[in-house]
Amino acid sequence: MAPPADPAENGTHHARRFGLPTATALVMGNIIGGGIFLLPSSVAPFGTLSLLAFVVLTVGAITLALVFGRLAQRNPRTGGPYVYAREAFGDFAGFLSAWSYWVMTWVSNAALAVAAVGYIDVVFPGHFSKWTHLAVALAALWLPALANLAGTRWVGAVQIVSTVLKFLPLLFVAVIGLFFFDPHNLGPFDPSGGNLLGGISASAALLLYSYVGVESAAMSAGEVRDPERNVGRASVLGTIGAALVYLLGTVSVFGTVSHRDLVKSSAPFSDAVNNMFGGQWGGTLIAVCAVISIIGALNGWTLMSAQAPYAAAQDGLFPAAFTKKQRGVPTFGVLVGVVLASLLTIVNYTTGATGVFNILVLITTFSATVPYLLAAAAQLYWLVSGRREQVRPGRFARDVAMALGAFGFSMWLVAGAGYAAVYQGTLFLFAGVLVYVLMKGRRAGR
Repeated sequence: MAPPADPAENGTHHARRFGLPTATALVMGNIIGGGIFLLPSSVAPFGTLSLLAFVVLTVGAITLALVFGRLAQRNPRTGGPYVYAREAFGDFAGFLSAWSYWVMTWVSNAALAVAAVGYIDVVFPGHFSKWTHLAVALAALWLPALANLAGTRWVGAVQIVSTVLKFLPLLFVAVIGLFFFDPHNLGPFDPSGGNLLGGISASAALLLYSYVGVESAAMSAGEVRDPERNVGRASVLGTIGAALVYLLGTVSVFGTVSHRDLVKSSAPFSDAVNNMFGGQWGGTLIAVCAVISIIGALNGWTLMSAQAPYAAAQDGLFPAAFTKKQRGVPTFGVLVGVVLASLLTIVNYTTGATGVFNILVLITTFSATVPYLLAAAAQLYWLVSGRREQVRPGRFARDVAMALGAFGFSMWLVAGAGYAAVYQGTLFLFAGVLVYVLMKGRRAGR
């Protein structure tokens, strides 16, 4: 039987819950951070074959979104993947999911803040000290955190505004660029001349993490109105919306910037705008869009950094302080997440320990896949355990196919992370076992 939901997540008095548009914006905003602005040049060496890899990945991400929707129908609690793993496989699996997801969120937030500094330097060119850069990075972390501490109403407002502001320019480039499309700019289909499957896999390794964030609505299910219906819808709509921007934007840039120039480009969207309209104003415009995109992503991921430990703390697997909630937001979790991200950012700027910082960021690529694998496995478990009616009566075959597809997609994510990330990520994951032992021991001693 599923554990009882937090009473604060059930009552109709919860006036600040997210509706479907806000939940969809949360998914889209979390999926698309600042990486889209470099994406076309990142995959350009693989030719237009990379577009085929994008389509395959999009299908996998939508399948995973559908699985999250099915699982949310069963148990619409805040915590998403953690809740599903614990219900199916017990405390230890649930803890591993929550721990892995939590680490991924605050380390990724530190990386996003550092990335924001690079784009702000383009908007305000000049020679700034590392202390100025540190102050800007910390501001990028704390401004979204303050919006979260103000409550879900502010989180939702910031997310919708930032999503609209960043998607309008991106859609403009994606759509208008089609009118300037020149097939001669595309270059070869597969520059390596290798086999088709090898080329798709190679380009997919760079694209796999473009869809991290598809679980955002499920993770915040307790703050979503009518989560049994809206979590699945928001997950799918947000993923499809992000996919359209990814694909249309990449196609437009491919067709407006020559392949030779695109491979060497450090600002492909800026180059596309400059080629379409002339001048050099495209760089500043795209940099502004990137800053807005990153702040919007930080707003959503700051909330995500509090949701997993909040759900685990309700079950005694994280410290009880993580259950503290005001105005619909787990405030202690928000503060801990932003403090840890700030400390990591300070270490990066004051010690110049870029190697350590890059290793931690690499670990997050593996950490993100652990909750996905466990959630897909949980869906398969409910389907084959003789309790099919608890998942989706009358749709057994389709649900099995979706769950297997989501599991395969998650395994592909693990493979794409690389040997170093899997090795280091596993060590980091198992370090959390000590926390689990301490929390489990405290519960047993009561």
